Amino acid sequence: MKQDRIAAAIVLAALVAALTAGCAGEPEPSVLDDALAWMTGSFSSAEQALADTSYYDIRLEVAPIWPDRDDGPWLYVEQAVATSLDRPYRQRVYHLVAETETVVRSEIYTLRRPMRFAGAHEDPERFATMSPDSLTHRAGCDVLLRRGDEGTLVGGTRGQGCTSTIEGATYATSEITLSAGRLVSWDCGFDDSGAQVWGAEKGGYVFVRVP
Repeated sequence: MKQDRIAAAIVLAALVAALTAGCAGEPEPSVLDDALAWMTGSFSSAEQALADTSYYDIRLEVAPIWPDRDDGPWLYVEQAVATSLDRPYRQRVYHLVAETETVVRSEIYTLRRPMRFAGAHEDPERFATMSPDSLTHRAGCDVLLRRGDEGTLVGGTRGQGCTSTIEGATYATSEITLSAGRLVSWDCGFDDSGAQVWGAEKGGYVFVRVP
């Protein structure tokens, strides 16, 4: 009986070792990997707009640019109303940086004469003739993302450091929730008294990934 117990213990130890080795060979994606994968692609808020007319049908396009750089992923981001895809109302460049093992910082940059890059998500090579030093960093507007519940990444801006002058605002905030097939973005502007002066009032725009 003693020998049987020893043999069983050896088999169990071998099984545990094999399982551990298998897990070690397939590490979980990093926060940076997930952020890049989940942010990249084409998204639409059409479903939300149909259910609630206070939201517009917005199309969001996010495409990697400068793939040969070794300082973290760079993304071109374009938003347009579905009826005016050739006239995007927001164009940005995001730089994803692994701040820690559990936190990703998305730096936000603006473009000079952005309309010349309208539609560039379909041809990212249009950025090959420029480099990050031609962009303007929106200081105070960086978004910090960390793991949330149920396989999400959640985060946003910090405090009142992201300045805005749109519709009488003095600062803006952004809250983000990412998952494999959905991106929820809630951008709002506030005046000196803390009253909201622009942005959705009920909650963020829900962008669903489309083919």
